[in-house]
Amino acid sequence: MNDCLFCKIVNGEIPSEFIFENDDCVAFKDIHPKASTHILIVPKKHISSIADVSYEDAPLLGKLLNYAREIGEKLSLSGYRLSINVGKDGGQEIFHLHIHLMSNS
Repeated sequence: MNDCLFCKIVNGEIPSEFIFENDDCVAFKDIHPKASTHILIVPKKHISSIADVSYEDAPLLGKLLNYAREIGEKLSLSGYRLSINVGKDGGQEIFHLHIHLMSNS
């Protein structure tokens, strides 16, 4: 997607400091944090929303949850919350699927 903010971040067109990266995703701090720790986990594959996933995306979604666990461990968080906003009415602002990892620890 040419105009997708997260695609530009994934592709290095917009500088960002990744706290985690592999072949499937990148993770970086949210610029408008809602908790002491607020990380966005963004798949490299452009999927607009969870409403647009297919069964073929199931392995990627499972991996994203495991990456969230790895990031929580890497940051030594005692607990955290995962959130996926779906659609404008669900609070989604950037239409590229992403997981919010938030913690106050």
